[in-house]
Amino acid sequence: MASSEFWLIVGLGNPGSKYRGTRHNMGFAVANELAERWSVNFSNHKGLADLGKGTMSLGGQSRKFFLAKPLTFMNNSGQAVASISEYYHIRPDHIVVAHDDMDLVFGRIKLKKGGSAGGHNGIKSIDRCLHTPEYYRVRMGVGHSNRGGDAHENSINWVLGGFNAAQKKEMPTFLADGADAVEAIMFEGLQKAQDKYNAR
Repeated sequence: MASSEFWLIVGLGNPGSKYRGTRHNMGFAVANELAERWSVNFSNHKGLADLGKGTMSLGGQSRKFFLAKPLTFMNNSGQAVASISEYYHIRPDHIVVAHDDMDLVFGRIKLKKGGSAGGHNGIKSIDRCLHTPEYYRVRMGVGHSNRGGDAHENSINWVLGGFNAAQKKEMPTFLADGADAVEAIMFEGLQKAQDKYNAR
């Protein structure tokens, strides 16, 4: 079966109202920004993800895409990504994953393809289920918890916590930048997109 011309954009997070607005749901927030921008309606894909599709048009070019928010909880995100990519024949080099990143300060965005999961359980799950890390990643900085005491416990509490008032004020701009970064990868390629975002 020939590979699809579609791109798959995945925003990582945890489903359910109790996780809405938490640091770990930055990927969902970017997906929602893109859904609003491109008038995407979500429906259920095999109980594994909210999935929608659309066509982006920028600068005389267009890209067909699927937009997904896994319903599997973060640690099993790969099940949803693998299911969608297999079902629609989407290659890893046409997959873009947006996710929170504690190693970047709030407001920073870094783009990469492949490489380490950086301790992110959602990315580890996708690497495992796709059998490759060679997909694109839009890393949305959420800053780091204080590293005192039990670092693992601190990290869990941190990513499941919310943003402060100043950050909430900046959030619309940050999410718009995240959505722009996804589009830049798809329309301009990784190198140009990295030049634009990684040095900020």
